[in-house]
Amino acid sequence: MVRLLANPLVLRAMFAFIAATAAFLVAIWGMRAFRRSIAEEAELGASATPSLEALPLHLYNTVIQQLKQQKHELQLQNQAEQRRARTTENFSQAVLSNLSSGVLVFGSNGLVKQANPAAREILGFHSPSGMSAEDIFRDATVCPAEAGNASGTGGADERLSEEIHAVLREGSKRRHVEADYPTPAGKSVRIAVTISPITASDGSLIGAACLISDRSEFERIRHQQELQDEISAEMALDLRSSLTTISGYAQQLKQNRDPELASQLAADIASEAVRLDRHIGGFLASHSGTIEGGTNDRGTRARAAGQDV
Repeated sequence: MVRLLANPLVLRAMFAFIAATAAFLVAIWGMRAFRRSIAEEAELGASATPSLEALPLHLYNTVIQQLKQQKHELQLQNQAEQRRARTTENFSQAVLSNLSSGVLVFGSNGLVKQANPAAREILGFHSPSGMSAEDIFRDATVCPAEAGNASGTGGADERLSEEIHAVLREGSKRRHVEADYPTPAGKSVRIAVTISPITASDGSLIGAACLISDRSEFERIRHQQELQDEISAEMALDLRSSLTTISGYAQQLKQNRDPELASQLAADIASEAVRLDRHIGGFLASHSGTIEGGTNDRGTRARAAGQDV
């Protein structure tokens, strides 16, 4: 053994074997370390990126969340639009309910879709909804003074319901007519009706609206005014005639020296003054008691002055 170790070739062979063994062990350790680092990088990549099997589920969940968000936004938008629609409808109802003029809305089928309280009161119907123009206005005819102006070809016997159907069927422009309307209770009233077509956003005709005003009070006042004007004209003519008569008597009295004739003329003047005072007093009594009292006082003084003459 000592001899073998003393041999240089054996020593070189042994050193070469040990070096080769050490190099082999180092190579094995390096390969294991390299494989370990590759495995760690693979695990990190797998945790950061979903696998092919998990990728569709991930996308599905994302799409579901987006759809839920869009649904929530649409619900909020729909609720806001419903609130605006209710606000607009309530405002329109409040306006129609407080109008002094009646409003009837006819659909394209010719039936009443809406009527405000003023229309129900003027027409005398508790609920005209669903009724036709013939059912509501029945025998109401357009006044002769308005028929030609309203439709251009209308006559004195044209019915008010035909004016409404002309707008609904022909889509004619707004019409304004007056008619004598018999209420269900048997009372006749004068009404003014403005008929206007209702069109959609695309221009198609979807109905007609009627604005109704009660003209009975206006006609009564106008009739009273005409009668008052006639009475005033007669009164002015009578007053002028009486003043002319009194003036003539006074001129005769001034130029006459006969006591009997002067007494007769004075009596005629007093009689005419009394008649005139009675006539004017009755006229003023229908207008004002205060004016009547003042006139009677002046008339009394005039009669006294006439008797003195």
